[in-house]
Amino acid sequence: MSSVPRLVVAAPSSGSGKTTVATGLMAAFAARGLAVSPHKVGPDYIDPGYHALACGRVGRNLDAYLCGAELVAPLFAHGARGCDLAVVEGVMGLYDGAAGEGELASTAQVAKLLGAPVVLVVDASSQSRSVAALVHGFASWDPGVRVGGVILNKVASDRHEGLLREALDAAGVPVLGALRRADQVGTPSRHLGLVPVAERRAEAVEAVTAMGARVREGCDLDGLFALACSAGSLSGAAWDPVDALRVPSPPSLPVADPGGSAPGSPSPSAGPPARTPDGLSRAHARSKVTVALAGGPAFTFSYAEQAELLGAAGADVVPFDPLRDEQLPDGTAGLVIGGGFPEVYAPELSANEPLRKAVAALAQSGAPVAAECAGLLYLSRALDGQPMCGVIDAEARMGERLTLGYRDAVAVSDSVLVAAGSRTRGHEFHRTVVEPGAGAAPAWGFRGTERRVEGFVQDGVHASYLHTHWASAPAVARRFVERCRTS
Repeated sequence: MSSVPRLVVAAPSSGSGKTTVATGLMAAFAARGLAVSPHKVGPDYIDPGYHALACGRVGRNLDAYLCGAELVAPLFAHGARGCDLAVVEGVMGLYDGAAGEGELASTAQVAKLLGAPVVLVVDASSQSRSVAALVHGFASWDPGVRVGGVILNKVASDRHEGLLREALDAAGVPVLGALRRADQVGTPSRHLGLVPVAERRAEAVEAVTAMGARVREGCDLDGLFALACSAGSLSGAAWDPVDALRVPSPPSLPVADPGGSAPGSPSPSAGPPARTPDGLSRAHARSKVTVALAGGPAFTFSYAEQAELLGAAGADVVPFDPLRDEQLPDGTAGLVIGGGFPEVYAPELSANEPLRKAVAALAQSGAPVAAECAGLLYLSRALDGQPMCGVIDAEARMGERLTLGYRDAVAVSDSVLVAAGSRTRGHEFHRTVVEPGAGAAPAWGFRGTERRVEGFVQDGVHASYLHTHWASAPAVARRFVERCRTS
């Protein structure tokens, strides 16, 4: 059970200022000495980096499409354990979710699953009295969503603020803050959104500090905290990577079904796991294997639960930076390369020839290698003409079209992650194109309107554009670590 006070920061649409307000709230409350737990609705990897700067804690995602609705509250409780307050930044507009799936993966759905009040951030730059109709509509659209307050953003003047507040008095939703248009804090963007914190840490720290100052000066923090405290307790246990691995399950990624039992939840017939005298599971008692995890500015996209599950399965997860480190960590038995922006650092990655050769040698040895999106590009022969690792017979380049969206997929081939026929839900987000050669089987077949095959499976390598969330299927981590032991 979790009784952590919590707020969901939402907006009528993208571009209203959610990230600025949510990050500013996190920083402002943290400056008061509160332990603040940061969360982000949806698959976004970049905003949680700014949240982590504000709170001093890892930012975590809550995605009902990738993980299933039943895991949203347990994952929230896992991240918020021991905190005084949790702030959840929404995605897109309050009621926007997975295309054609109703409320699935929307901020509204997550707010309901968490029993959390919503603070609506409204871009007031081109309206006055109409703001009342807008807020009334959002507050009354779904009776299950409690809009507990409004923060007005991009307010032009004291007079403008007075008109907005007067109009909102009739809407019955309190104004808990007003931020001036002239005080906007800018964060640089490029082809896939904000520039990640790892690429501009000093500037990002300054930006987050400025966001906190803006929110502290323009918002009623006491009122916002009181609203957060009005959230009731969440029933059920917090997600735990060790507990998740105790449950016998096939080595596959299940569909994140918004109904039914939660993936990874204990079966009534499941007996207790084998334990050692010190209370650890036998997976922990076995000798650990080293799994290298790519990081640094070029590879910033990964969910925290992935490393936690690998550790729970018996791996010693060792981060390394492909821009700086010329060798893999000592004793590397498996390699995980997540998403990021290798296209921005292609010359530097290419120049690190010793590491490229080490990665190629590891793959050729048959060791397990799992690569998502940026990892796929790094394993290719070349990226925008710059030599890469050459593990996969493919050429990668920047494209003109953004590929973005949730995917319903089935594994085409047996791999170090899943068995053929396993189903999963994932997310694509890239502006690059991979032109394959020959010799590798595809990783995934996409269902629905995206009926195509994608990715590469060869020997111990699984490389794909598809981002998945391993908390929905802990057996993936167990399968990967077991392959590390036996390869």
